[in-house]
Amino acid sequence: MGAITADRRDVSVEDVAAQVLEMARRHGATAAEVDTSTARGLSVTVRKGEVETVEHHRDKSLSVTVYFGARCGSSSTSDFRADSLDEAVGAACTIARFTAEDPYNGLADAAELARVVPELDLHHPWTLTVDDAIALATRCEQAAFAVDRRIVNSEGASATTYESTDVYANSNGFIGTVRSTRHSLSCAVIAEDEGGMQRDYDYTSSRVPDDLLTPEAVGAAAAGRTVRRLGGRQIKTCQVPVLYEAQAARSLLSHLVSAVSGPSLYRRSSFLLDSLGETLFPAHIHIFEDPLLRRGMGSAPFDAEGVATRRRDLVREGVLARYCLDSYAARKLNLSTTANAGGVHNLTIEPGPDDLAGLLRRMGRGLFVTELIGFGINGVTGDYSRGAAGFWVEDGALAYPVEEITIAGNLRDMYKGLVAVGGDVDARHSTRTGSLLIERMTVAGH
Repeated sequence: MGAITADRRDVSVEDVAAQVLEMARRHGATAAEVDTSTARGLSVTVRKGEVETVEHHRDKSLSVTVYFGARCGSSSTSDFRADSLDEAVGAACTIARFTAEDPYNGLADAAELARVVPELDLHHPWTLTVDDAIALATRCEQAAFAVDRRIVNSEGASATTYESTDVYANSNGFIGTVRSTRHSLSCAVIAEDEGGMQRDYDYTSSRVPDDLLTPEAVGAAAAGRTVRRLGGRQIKTCQVPVLYEAQAARSLLSHLVSAVSGPSLYRRSSFLLDSLGETLFPAHIHIFEDPLLRRGMGSAPFDAEGVATRRRDLVREGVLARYCLDSYAARKLNLSTTANAGGVHNLTIEPGPDDLAGLLRRMGRGLFVTELIGFGINGVTGDYSRGAAGFWVEDGALAYPVEEITIAGNLRDMYKGLVAVGGDVDARHSTRTGSLLIERMTVAGH
C-alpha cells in the first residue's frame, strides 16, 4: 500500500517512520509498527489583567512496537537522530526477545487498513502572536468582571492554539498522516457574597479559529455560570429525576464505552459482560460513532492501528449493537476489530426535540447537575456514586443552587431510565451529547 498523506510537507516525518520500520527489519523483527507525532502551539494566560504565563510548545515523540512472532516489545524516544532511533528499536527488540509469547499479538489485518482517506478538514492553523493571545485573554477576563460586581477574583483567562502532525506506519506497507489543529479560549472566575464564594468556568474550542466564540461571550458565560451558584445549599436525601447538563453528561457515555471496551471484557471485569444484543436503553436511544465528520473534534480517518474508521452504531433502538475493540481484544474475544484502537471517534447520542429549557419543564421537580466531583464508579458491578453540584428544580425552573450532595444509582438502571436526550449538543469534545434526563436516582444530602 502506498503512503497516505494529506500534505507532502509531512514527508520528513513519514521518512522517519519508514526508517524505523527498516531498522526493525534489520534487527530481525518479523513485524513492526511506529507512531510519530510532532506538534507546536502557544498558550497564554492572563489573570487580573496581568500576564501570568506564556508557553510555547514544541513537542515530538516516536513509539515503536516490534514483533518476533508472537512476542512483542515497545520503546519510545523524542530524539529523531538515526542513532537514537536505532537505539530505541534495539531496546524494543531486546524486550520482545524476553517476553512470553501471546498468540493474540500482532498488527491489524492488512485487509482492515485504510486505503482511501477522505479530507476531513481538520487542519486550520492560527497565526496567533503572543500579543494577540494576550489581547484575547484580557478581553475575555474583562468581560467576566463586567457582568456582576460579585465577581471578585479570577483564576485566569487563556488563549491557546495547537497544531500537530501524526504519522502511523507498519510493516504491512501502511503509512498514514493526519494534520490537525485545536484552538480554544477559556475563563474561570470567582464570585462572592455574604454566603460565601463560588467558582465556575466556560470555554470555547474548535478546529477552526473563526468558529470560536468571541472572548466577550466566553467571559460573560463564565461569570454567569459562577454568579448563579452563589447561595448554594444542601438538600434532604430523596429519590428524584436527575438532569445532567451536557458537559457533565459526557461521563455517562464514557462509562458505557469503558464497560464495552476490550480490556474490560476479556478481563471479565465489566458490568456489561456478554451484553451484545441486549436492550440496555429505552428504544428511542441511538448512540453511534461518526469518525468522518468534517472538522469534528474526534474525527480520524483511521484508528491507532491504521484500521479504516467509518460511521457505525454502538446502540441501536436501545440495544447494544457491538463492542469497542482493537485488533488484540478482537482476537482474544474471537470477534473483529471495530477500529477503536486509541478510543472512540465522535461518539454521539442522537438528540431529541427538547432544548435544555424543555427538559427542565419535562422533569418538573428534581436535580439539575452541572458539576461532578470524584470518581465513585465500580466497573464490575455498575454501582455509581459521585459528588455533585447543580440546581434544585421546581415547576420546571431552576429554584436555587445546591452543593455538597451525592448522586447514586446503578449504571444499568440509569441507562434503562434515560428518559430524554436534549438538543443542546456539546460538540467541543470527541464525545457529543446533549443534556441527559434520568428518570430516578438517589440524591444524598443531609
